[in-house]
Order: sequence, then C-alpha cells, then structure tokens
Amino acid sequence: MTGRILIVDDVATNRIVMKVKLTAARYEVTPAASGEEALRIARGGGIDIVIMDMMMPGLSGAETCARLRADPATAAIPVILVTASDDTEARMEGLSAGADDFLSKPVDEIALLARVRSLLRSREEERTYEEHSGPLLGMQMDSGFGGFAEGGKQAGFAAKPAPIDGQIALVAGGDSAWLLRQRDRLRPLFREQVSVISRDSVLSLDRDSAPDLFLIDADLGAHNEGLRLMSELRSRQATRHAAFIVILPAGDSERAATALDLGASDVAYRPFPVDEIAMRIRTQLARKRRADRMRDTLETGLRLAVIDPLTGLHNRRYGLHHLDQIATRCRAQGIRAGVILMDVDHFKAVNDTHGHLVGDRVLSKVALVLKESLRGEDLVCRIGGEEFLAVLPDSSLDQVRTVAERLRKAIEALNFRLDDGSTLSVTMSLGVAMLEDRDDASTHALAIVDRALYAAKDAGRNQVQTASLTSG
Repeated sequence: MTGRILIVDDVATNRIVMKVKLTAARYEVTPAASGEEALRIARGGGIDIVIMDMMMPGLSGAETCARLRADPATAAIPVILVTASDDTEARMEGLSAGADDFLSKPVDEIALLARVRSLLRSREEERTYEEHSGPLLGMQMDSGFGGFAEGGKQAGFAAKPAPIDGQIALVAGGDSAWLLRQRDRLRPLFREQVSVISRDSVLSLDRDSAPDLFLIDADLGAHNEGLRLMSELRSRQATRHAAFIVILPAGDSERAATALDLGASDVAYRPFPVDEIAMRIRTQLARKRRADRMRDTLETGLRLAVIDPLTGLHNRRYGLHHLDQIATRCRAQGIRAGVILMDVDHFKAVNDTHGHLVGDRVLSKVALVLKESLRGEDLVCRIGGEEFLAVLPDSSLDQVRTVAERLRKAIEALNFRLDDGSTLSVTMSLGVAMLEDRDDASTHALAIVDRALYAAKDAGRNQVQTASLTSG
C-alpha cells in the first residue's frame, strides 16, 4: 500500500464504490460514516488523505474540513471534498474551509487518482522535512498553513488581502487579452504582485526573480505547450519549488491528470469564477511558503549541526568528515594535501585571569584571522577548546609550512583591547603534516600532526613543527 486514505460518506454505497476504486490502485482505505467519526479517526494519526462527501447530516464536509484545519494534529492532512452539486457557492464553501480540491459526482476516476497521487507526493515531502527537522520546525499552524484564520476558515480575499508580499505570474501565450483580464481581476484580491510574463522571460528567471506561483494555460500558443513549459520549469533550480496552477478546458480530466503527474500543484477549468481561482491561488501560496519554511528550517538545522556556534567555523564533526573526503580525493587523483593543527598557547591562563567572556572574544577573533588568511578551497574548523584544524588541498609540504608560519605570525600580531583599556596578546603553536597514500590516511595524518603540535609546545611554543621531523 502506498498511502492510507480516509473515506467519509454517510451513504454506505458511496463508501464502497470509492473504496473499490482506491483499493484497486493499492491504497489502504479506512471508511467513516460521519464527520464526527472522521475527526476521531484523523486525530488518531496515520491518515494521509481525507476524501469526504460535502453534504452529510450533522457535520457537513465543509464543517469537518474546517475542524481538521483548526486542529494542529490534523491541519496538514490534505482534504478532497466530493458533492453531487456543481454549485459555485458549494465549491467556494468547501475551498474556503480549507479543502485542497473539490470533485463532482460521479467522480472521474482518472482525475481522482491523479489528485491523490499529487497530494500524497506533497504530503510525503512535508513528512520528510518534519522527520528530519524535528523540533526545529516549531511552526504555528494558525500563522502559516493554508492561510486559515481562527475556526479554520480562510481569510477573505476581496475585503482583506493577505499581509504577505510575493509574486504571482500569469504566463502569456495565445490569448493575451484573456490573461490581461485575469490579471486585472486578481490584482485587487492580493497583496502579492500579479503580473503577466512571457514564455521567454520565464525561462530566463533566476532564483531571486522567480515568482512564488505560476498560472499557466495548458496550451499557451500550441497544444500542450504549457504542460511542457511547466515540466521544464520544474526541472530548473530557480523555479523547481514554485507553485503551478494549470488552466484547462472544462472537463479535460485526462490532461488534468497529466498536469498533476508532471508536477502541477493544482488545476482549474475555464471558465472559472475569480473568487474560486483566487482561493486556489491562496491555498497554493500558503503551501508553498510552508514548504519554504520547512526547507529553510531543515537547512538551518543541518548548518547548526556542523557549525561551531562561538566562532562560526565548521566543527569537529564536519572537519573530520571533510578530511576523509580530501584523503579519498588525493588517492583517486594522485594529488597532495596538508593539514595544520593549531592550539592557542596558555589559553587557560587567559580564561583564569580575564574571564571566559574575554576568552570567547579571543577565540572568535583567532578564528576570523585564520579563516581570512586561508584560500577559499581550504577549510579551517574548531575541533575543541582552543584547538583548530586546517586542511589544505592541492598543496606541497613547503606550501603548507609557509601557510602555517603566516598563520602563526598573524595570531602573534593580534592585540585584544580589554575593557580597562589594557591590551592582551596571544600566540599559537602549530603542527604540520601531509596526507599520505595509505588506507588510513586521515587517521594517520591526525596522529602525526598531533605529535608535531606537542613538539612545538615542548620546544617553547609560538612556533611551527613539521610531522616529518618528529614522527619518525
């Protein structure tokens, strides 16, 4: 099974028909006969999608959807509402309650399964980010998911545009006059900039100029040209995370399925009421921004896991991993690389005499000088306390020794002005070694460079010692 779907309908026959369709596609189906039962099952966890009838006794589909959205435990579950009516007011009620899509009976199986696949992909992406980010996410559902205000309802568009800036792009193709009319209809409903952009301009976008959402006609100037363009944009770094809504002729469910499978966030059919397309745009913008926050949080968490918070340098974990990678590259390409192990002399005395705050300032300044004194391809990291490690790829022993001496002099020249007006100077002892062509190259280099560092300290500190002279 590829997903667990909750089917909610007060008519048993409808539940059975839907279950047969979804089970044949290898989805796990859980039935519910009412909105109250659906809420209880959803809160129990493990539901990937809810497919729910709009008209039910007790809680309607829209009311149940609103309650799902208002509960942080269920707010992220995608919801598809189903109704026998194609009434615009009913569609707006369902979308306003937070539904991801709205299907009319009899449900087109192709459109249903395509929408299920699309929503499952989105849900799986969110779940992956959540699992990797864990408590770092800390997002408040009422301020970021789906644009929902108190009670689960989406904020109204005409009366109060959302207080978030961004860009919505309508991609120009065959009927430019129609696009300009849609732009003018949408502009009053959004705080975001709504613009028309040509196909050629779309393909030249970079990450900074890429819109948050594209509204693309499936055909543009030629049959399926819009679908091909969307697929191209999905493959590009600058636009891969944008939201896409594809516009199709009424009833074109087969191409709707194709669009969703190619990566469309949503589809809409001509002619559409402006309030409905605005609702769909708002939902996709909110999902896109939630995904952006998840990615940013995950990337921040990953950076925090490998960065030393005091100095801003990479930490021991990252430094040793990087050294292993450089060692592997050296063996594969037949190149040389050196390592420098550094330790601030008498640093305990700095902390004991002037306090740890001054000690932290010293370490931060030392780290900055080390980083600024090395090449872009070199790595310097703090591996613990007052000890630093530099890895210099594509370097000879003489070059590494020269760099080490330059670092020593740069630290010796530092003067730290204290609060009382006095100055503090520190020195640094350094050991130098080269990565050798052996299976344990990185481990061996660390062992011999450590001995070289201690030889520098034993010889009087504030000097450079080379491993080849001390390791035998």
